[in-house]
Amino acid sequence: MNETTNTAAIERVFKYLALLACLPAAIAAAGGAAAGQAPPQGGPAWQTISSLTEPSKYTGSFPHYAYVNPQAPKGGSLNRVIVGSFNSLNPYIIAGQVPAGLAPFGGGLLYETLMDQSLEEDGVSYPAIAAALQYPPDNSWVKFRLDPKARWHDGVPISADDVVWSFNILRRISPYYSSYYAQVEKAEKTAADAVKFTFKMSGNRELPKIMGDLAVLPRHWWEGVGKDGKKRDITKPGLEIPLGSGPYKIAAFEVGKYILWQRVPTAWAAVLPQNIGRNNYDSIKYSYMLDSNAEWEAFKKGGLSDYRLENSIARWENGYNFAAVRQGAVKKAAFPAYGGIYQAYYFNTRRAKFADKRVREALSLALDFASINKMLFFNKYQRTNSYYGRQIVAQDGVPQEPERRLLEEARRLFPAFVPPQLFSAEFVPPDYSAPGSGRKNLSAAMRLLRQAGWELRDNRLADKSGRPFTLEILLDSAAMERPAAFYRANLCKLGIEAAIRIVDASQYANRVNNFDFDMIMAATGQSSSPGNEQEDYFGSSSAGRPGSRNYAGIKNPAIDWLIAKLLAAPDRTAIVAAARAIDLVLLWNYYSVPNWRSPYLYLAYWDKFGRPATQPRHAGVDIFSWWVDKEKEKALVKAGYAASISAAP
Repeated sequence: MNETTNTAAIERVFKYLALLACLPAAIAAAGGAAAGQAPPQGGPAWQTISSLTEPSKYTGSFPHYAYVNPQAPKGGSLNRVIVGSFNSLNPYIIAGQVPAGLAPFGGGLLYETLMDQSLEEDGVSYPAIAAALQYPPDNSWVKFRLDPKARWHDGVPISADDVVWSFNILRRISPYYSSYYAQVEKAEKTAADAVKFTFKMSGNRELPKIMGDLAVLPRHWWEGVGKDGKKRDITKPGLEIPLGSGPYKIAAFEVGKYILWQRVPTAWAAVLPQNIGRNNYDSIKYSYMLDSNAEWEAFKKGGLSDYRLENSIARWENGYNFAAVRQGAVKKAAFPAYGGIYQAYYFNTRRAKFADKRVREALSLALDFASINKMLFFNKYQRTNSYYGRQIVAQDGVPQEPERRLLEEARRLFPAFVPPQLFSAEFVPPDYSAPGSGRKNLSAAMRLLRQAGWELRDNRLADKSGRPFTLEILLDSAAMERPAAFYRANLCKLGIEAAIRIVDASQYANRVNNFDFDMIMAATGQSSSPGNEQEDYFGSSSAGRPGSRNYAGIKNPAIDWLIAKLLAAPDRTAIVAAARAIDLVLLWNYYSVPNWRSPYLYLAYWDKFGRPATQPRHAGVDIFSWWVDKEKEKALVKAGYAASISAAP
């Protein structure tokens, strides 16, 4: 995480969008029936492309993504420093920390999924392990027909048995998959090359689509015997290098130090259209450091770090004045940022002091974004006011039809959980820009705290029994401390004993997964067509499940009801209405304190790369579409920057 946007969230966007559990809620055929495939008598057609909210950019057998260079040369190395550590190579369980390239949701660098999400389009997927899919009009099931060319790195064909086994085991051991696929009744092999998923409900347009996001694992490897002579156990952390099917394999690693990925030239999916002109590096090395300052110094030196996503606008404006920048060896570029990121300070409502909405609203009034933006962000950031970022599904002021009708029904059913203010006022975070606004906001906050039973005693906020109001903001990076310190200062003015605690990535993940915090800064990603993942973010069923992304511990029956409406939405209009209604109920219940966003991704890189003229609209930037330019590497060596091309472990 960092002062601008949660780094983990940016990485989810940056690496295939595979970690973004922010998938759409409608599915429609865009590619039509597969070439030469007539629909079975009375049955649905086989389709090769699925699209969610609009026709896909590509249809039929397209050659490659338009933004890539199909002639991009292969070779060279990509090097990156990651702040943190790792101690396991099993990404599908909560226990342990895994290195970059392994994804807890999706395939990452190691595995292919059934379908491959587009980086250019929101909610569009193209064939990967599955060559085609079919589903009926009522969306009660979906079948996938596997590509006969699909292979594991050891040459063994990827089978229907692998798919069924992967689904069953991942739903059992992974908190992400157990929530995401909760509405799946069963998975079954229907032919040697076909799998069918039957759903617990019909009418949910999202379910056929999201099955394509399933990472498929090698059953024969996981059920085999490891090098230690013992049977492998996918339910536990481990350090044996797993067998994969993706563009890269793990070549070497040292726990907590580095992981080296090696391109698999014979990878079966390399010839698929979406992979042409991508995955161009022969090796990718992620080196680990525990300190963000050390990561910055490593980038300036070169060698371990070829590029970095800059998370401090102050550094972006003033810090890139070292010799390599002045001499043109390091370049800077800004790319339009993905609009679906929501970052906030989340309250842990599982703790009694945050159970009262008035307390949460009071603490929300204490965030002085105007000063933070001026003093730290050069007035270049924007305040967020929606859980759905800047997308069409984000709330748009006082609710209008049809979301107003949904909200009125939700309030009739659950009056205590739908604040009446949302029907007549626009949700706007507190304004600190006008003279005297700080005093006004803090006075309003104190009134709310008194209404909730808190009072000042010797300038300390306490309950009726005299116990002080204490609060700890948990962070995993010193880079986030300065904006948090601004917030803490105003909390202290309210008499709150506020502290900032910075821990390493491993401790942070463990505490967040087990809800051991008062407040955290976290970011979530949303698509323009939200769906099943909303239950993991905001549903009551996920509030107590370790590892869920319901950071605030939200248990609101009105939100549960609205999520159900979202999942059963018959058309795009209904999807947007339900999402906007959810957004408003979340905001007016003050489960979090909205932070800020940058309209750009700021990327600094050593000038060793060639890159396409454009980058994918949906992802913002695709570093895997870049390639190493040998002539530029030679120029760096000639200029005395030989270290910048080293990738040896």
